[in-house]
Amino acid sequence: MTAGFEAEPYHPSVTGPPAPERPTGLQYLRLVLLGAAIGIPAAFLAALFLAAVHGLEHVLWHDIPTDIGKPSPPWYLVIVFPAVGAAICLAARKLLPGDGGHDPLQGLNKTPTPLSHVPGVVLAALATLGFGAVLGPEAPVLAIGMSVGVLVTMFVKVGPQGNLVLALAGGFSGLSALFDGPIVAGMFLVESSEGLGAALPPLLVPGLVSAAIGYTIFIGFGHWGGLNAPGLTVPNLPTYSGTHLDGLVIALFVGVVAALLMKYVHRLGELVEATGLKRLGMPILLLAGGVTVGLLAEFADLLGANSQNVLFSGQSSIPSIVASTSTKVVLITLVAKALAYGVSLGCGFRGGPIFPAIFLGVALASFCVVWFNTSPTLAVAV
Repeated sequence: MTAGFEAEPYHPSVTGPPAPERPTGLQYLRLVLLGAAIGIPAAFLAALFLAAVHGLEHVLWHDIPTDIGKPSPPWYLVIVFPAVGAAICLAARKLLPGDGGHDPLQGLNKTPTPLSHVPGVVLAALATLGFGAVLGPEAPVLAIGMSVGVLVTMFVKVGPQGNLVLALAGGFSGLSALFDGPIVAGMFLVESSEGLGAALPPLLVPGLVSAAIGYTIFIGFGHWGGLNAPGLTVPNLPTYSGTHLDGLVIALFVGVVAALLMKYVHRLGELVEATGLKRLGMPILLLAGGVTVGLLAEFADLLGANSQNVLFSGQSSIPSIVASTSTKVVLITLVAKALAYGVSLGCGFRGGPIFPAIFLGVALASFCVVWFNTSPTLAVAV
């Protein structure tokens, strides 16, 4: 799940690597306390952003079709909405600082987001995610959370290493909302430690504390029940107990095939970006990418799949794909989603690369649910 997160490599100088100063006891305690303080507002802003994405999706894809008397989005909305989202994303990239955030083909980026870039990141991500492009919310959530850490470092002096640590603390507090707990956020944080130097693993603790404290926003505290953030959760899965040989074989098969699939989807994104920028330029490429994503979703719908399972990041469609009993539907959804994901990666939308990849992995495992009556819980876990 952490694939796609790129930590900056450490390049030693000719005279050898610098020896970063370890913080004193009081300095270390200060970083931990600051990380804890950052966790709450970072998680709250992440929840606010996720709620905004969810609300926008509901208005566009539920309320508007209902208002025009349609039980589901008609074909013209399926095609037009991603194109409109591309136009808004283009405006955010062109008119606001920061180019709308990082290129999703480069994975998740741990470079702290300047405060002046946050409006562009938020607008580009809302236009991408709410209007149906196939990217995830993890990149904007990471950027929003890190901006909280950046804001704190404007008022406290903790040095360059401390600035990075506190920015990461805010980012991974936000990520704890997406993955329903601080554990995965902590794994990302450990992966990012390469850029901090081998002598500084204790400085990861402020980020872990921030993720854990921030997660109380979602699980609640005392009599307060917490916020209901639409993260990566799959409700009502049956219990899967024990370890079985067929489960291990399925895990091996899905792991290998999913890795190969992601490799070629990523290559498709690189091809779209390189060829499209050269021949069309970024504005036309982005608008054409939005139309293409909509056409792929509508084509899948005409073949018998659900266009809503092709669009978006994929987390809300996981229960639907594992519940499918048709090989045809799973195959059509898988192919259309992979193509739309590759186009979204390369055409200029802004978002994260992780959630659609998770959906494709679950779709692959869903073939085993259809063919061998494998537990859907195993399929989702694998």
